[in-house]
Amino acid sequence: MSKNIYSIITGTGKYIPSKQVKNEDFNKNEFFETNGEKIKKPSVEITAKFFEITTIAERRYISDDLTTSDMAYFAALEAIKSAGIDKEELDYIIVANNFGDTKADNRASDHVPAMASKVKHKLEIKNPETIAYDLTFGCPGWLQGVIQADYYIKSGDARKILVIGAEVLSRISDPHDRDCMLYADGAGAVVLEAKESDTPVGILVHKTRSDTFSHAGLLYMDKSYNPDFEKKGDLFLKMNGRRLYQYALETVPQAIKACLDKISMPITQVNKVLIHQANGKMDDAILKRLYALFDIDEAPEDVMPMTISTLGNTSVATLPTLLDMILKEEMEHHRIAANDILIFASVGAGMNINALVYKMV
Repeated sequence: MSKNIYSIITGTGKYIPSKQVKNEDFNKNEFFETNGEKIKKPSVEITAKFFEITTIAERRYISDDLTTSDMAYFAALEAIKSAGIDKEELDYIIVANNFGDTKADNRASDHVPAMASKVKHKLEIKNPETIAYDLTFGCPGWLQGVIQADYYIKSGDARKILVIGAEVLSRISDPHDRDCMLYADGAGAVVLEAKESDTPVGILVHKTRSDTFSHAGLLYMDKSYNPDFEKKGDLFLKMNGRRLYQYALETVPQAIKACLDKISMPITQVNKVLIHQANGKMDDAILKRLYALFDIDEAPEDVMPMTISTLGNTSVATLPTLLDMILKEEMEHHRIAANDILIFASVGAGMNINALVYKMV
């Protein structure tokens, strides 16, 4: 009996910046409403309310001497070493990001050459058959890169693929917008390899959806809320937080359930739910709605590991960083064992949503 080809994760890596920025560091900021009026509440009161809503207490920022591609390179090195592969054997390098390389003194996005080309150059890979390209897909970008890698591997086009998620959000966030406290910097990476098996392993199923008709404007770029901001031409990441929250609650649980339904797997077989983390309370609500779809009132207490309280929202870096931390036993009370079932899910600009079911080897 012939064996099937599956995509398995053989190595992981991450880069977490060393600079810790706590909520109280924003107490000196002047915050403005969307109409340009200064918020009269004291910043101390604003940051306290922010923590209550999001559960974020601190986040990490990149140092001024580094760029996004540097972080992606550091994470890639770790993943390649973890997998124990020859970097010259990589068939693809996919780098999920949304803003390219931004510098400490210049917020403009630098996409030339592509981040993946920069990473391949930094890795000193000489093989011209290692194809390097970027993927811009909002926060779900890294997971979409993994999904693309799965297609390449199962088609027979590739055997080894490096997928990286890297983002510097601190340099494109408006210091006069309360949402700037959500954003952080980081990078995570995985190596996926082809594996022949007569039983399903690795990536079992995935689902992606894009709702652009009525939801494309929930995340966008615009000028500072402060009408007197010193650089009038600068654009910053903006979002309609309330509508985004509702959209995520309505669609993410359904996308995850659609994945599980494809393979007739009940939620009770799932050991961990790794979800993109933009708001701790939003993720709690998503998890509750997910289990309710299976007529279960309460999710298991340790099923959803969280990093947002200390790392903030790192966009495409969230999921691979979270996976690496668990596998390397850097998260208390969370372990992953052979044959465990993992769910990955993300939501972000587009609006885009994806979900994936994975069985550990």
